[in-house]
Amino acid sequence: MTCIFPLIFIGSIEAAPAAGKSSLTMGDAINKAGRQRMLSQRIVKAYALVGQKVMLSANIQLRDSIKLFEKQLAELTDFAATDEERKTIAEVAALWKKYKALATAKPSKDKAEELAVMSDKVLKKSHQFVLLLQERSGTNAGKLVNISGRQRMLSQRIGKFYVLRSWGLDNPEYKAGQDKAVVEFTDALHLLQNAPENTSEIDDALAK
Repeated sequence: MTCIFPLIFIGSIEAAPAAGKSSLTMGDAINKAGRQRMLSQRIVKAYALVGQKVMLSANIQLRDSIKLFEKQLAELTDFAATDEERKTIAEVAALWKKYKALATAKPSKDKAEELAVMSDKVLKKSHQFVLLLQERSGTNAGKLVNISGRQRMLSQRIGKFYVLRSWGLDNPEYKAGQDKAVVEFTDALHLLQNAPENTSEIDDALAK
């Protein structure tokens, strides 16, 4: 699923003062922070695919997702400009250290559920950081970039639960989580389709 809003609205969010030597604009930062949520879910999906040996490219996806999360974490750490932002991104970094250790170990069904639990902790804290950036941006465009970025996460979250279940992990929370993510994706799509900022190009992309 290609989400058009992060690409269209990033340029409409004014650059905000950042700590350190960050060259990111606020639009860039919200987009990257939102992508961290998606990567937290994609890593589990790729891990489970590697464990099942059903997709040759899963190893590459897992490796690249870990590498990108770490790169963006450094960029967002530099961008944090308030005490609360710095505190939250430090908490993300602490969770990431534990998550990465699990994700880079040899995939096994025994560790998959532990990884899935940790992925949701990383997701929750990463989402908090996105909301802080959205608040600092003070624009509706920032909100739309956040919502669209969350669609990327939900698409991977649906895949995560599906692949975990296909691996034989019969946790009822996975079916419930998959169903909830589908509903949330649909509701957010309707919201984006009705956004007053839409152009004909955006409307066409969302219709697809």
